Amino acid sequence: MNKKSGTSKDAADKLVRGIKRKTRKHYSAEEKIRIVLAGLPGEESIAALCRREGIAESLYYSWPKDLEATKNRLAGDTARQATSPKVKDLRSESAALKEVVEVPLDL
Repeated sequence: MNKKSGTSKDAADKLVRGIKRKTRKHYSAEEKIRIVLAGLPGEESIAALCRREGIAESLYYSWPKDLEATKNRLAGDTARQATSPKVKDLRSESAALKEVVEVPLDL
């Protein structure tokens, strides 16, 4: 009989974990930024802010790192696009056109 009750307990635990996973709140980037910026002035403690927003402090402290990493990735993408062959071609074409325009016309 113990075996049966242990199995039902495992099934119940699995069901509860599944429900928690599906009902977990997902924060948008705007919400994350709003919450992180609310903690910056220092008027309210981070613990109080996290209680008010219903998040764990560890989650709060991981968000600024995520935002910084995203900012760095976006900056890297911009640099990569600036060195693309198409941009290099456009720059050389622009330089050639500037040379043509700078040549004085003899009238």
